[in-house]
Amino acid sequence: MAKRPVFFSTEEGKNLVEVKMVDFKWFAGMAASQKQKCIDSLHQEVQETYDGIEVLEVSSKSRLELGQSLSAFNLGFTQVKSGNFISIESAFQGSKVFENGGPFTELYLKSSLEAKQFFRDKELGVLTCFNFYGQPWELEPHTLFYDWIYINALYRDIPLANKVMDYDSFTDIEFNPKKSFNCQARSVALFVALRRTKQLAEIIGDPFLYRKLMLSDLDKFPSQYKIPVQQSLI
Repeated sequence: MAKRPVFFSTEEGKNLVEVKMVDFKWFAGMAASQKQKCIDSLHQEVQETYDGIEVLEVSSKSRLELGQSLSAFNLGFTQVKSGNFISIESAFQGSKVFENGGPFTELYLKSSLEAKQFFRDKELGVLTCFNFYGQPWELEPHTLFYDWIYINALYRDIPLANKVMDYDSFTDIEFNPKKSFNCQARSVALFVALRRTKQLAEIIGDPFLYRKLMLSDLDKFPSQYKIPVQQSLI
């Protein structure tokens, strides 16, 4: 047996995403077929527990093309000026700032896998913040910056943005909350909740309004993180 989080889009409360841990039968093995058996097992438990709710796996292991397309390795945005495509994963990794280096903007144009593996042999000290095209982002709440990149990228892919609205809950079979904070399934759940509550259009492209919505007390954070500017995905 194993346990994984399921992210539910909600229309009540400030968090907009409700997380439930679900027990399910685990199928060992690294093959995609084994991962998909795990996904099927998890989704069966979700549907039985929550009365047939629609659930979508958001990862490259998803059985659905929609779920695969929503993977942070595949979803991204196109730079307005250069026309270059940047995946969410590459944008996230390249924006990291450590004690001894960063951001690494050259990673923006690397593949998602190359960007993720870039730091394996680096000794850069402690992660201090993120910096995305000159805009600093704090480390807490832990998913604030990752969610920001993701919802902005998804907003610009109209076909995908419309299709995800058919679902109420989302999973990522590879995500283990004991090992990491950011999860693409959570970001999709947040996107759906923001759109259903008619708050999405207001915060897209504006880090200040996004923070104001997502943070309970903006005054707790340093002034450089509260710049009221319009920032598009360049």
